[in-house]
Amino acid sequence: MDKKSTLDETQQAFTKLLAAVDGLDEGVMTRTFYGDWSIKDILAHIAGWQRTMTGALERMARGEKPTPEGVDYSDADAWNAGFVAAMAPQSAPTVVAGLKQSFANYLRAAAALPEDRFGDGKTANRLLETSGYGHYREHLPAIEAYRAKAAA
Repeated sequence: MDKKSTLDETQQAFTKLLAAVDGLDEGVMTRTFYGDWSIKDILAHIAGWQRTMTGALERMARGEKPTPEGVDYSDADAWNAGFVAAMAPQSAPTVVAGLKQSFANYLRAAAALPEDRFGDGKTANRLLETSGYGHYREHLPAIEAYRAKAAA
């Protein structure tokens, strides 16, 4: 996918994710249903990856490697746990607000990359799929199913 279609895909998938949690109260947002996680936890970990990958995209725009020297993203479970723990004291609306802000920064950083950084197999596309649109789609079915069950 080229730059425009990748950014559009990311925006559309994020909009669907937000729609799936729109109007849910604190009780529904914080009830555990996805392993050890609630919707709030899922959103906190998505926001964490967005914040982290915003830095990667910004480094790429400066011509640097996306991953800083000495940093290893391969242990996703440890990163996820850290992202969720960091947001545990926050209310669900605060987590949603942080998710929206981190998305705006993430998309802005992606949009700042030159067109030639996008395309099949390119790092920008891989980052936006794994921490963006693919990530939103990964969690959307579980959130929608839980929402439907909670409404019943």
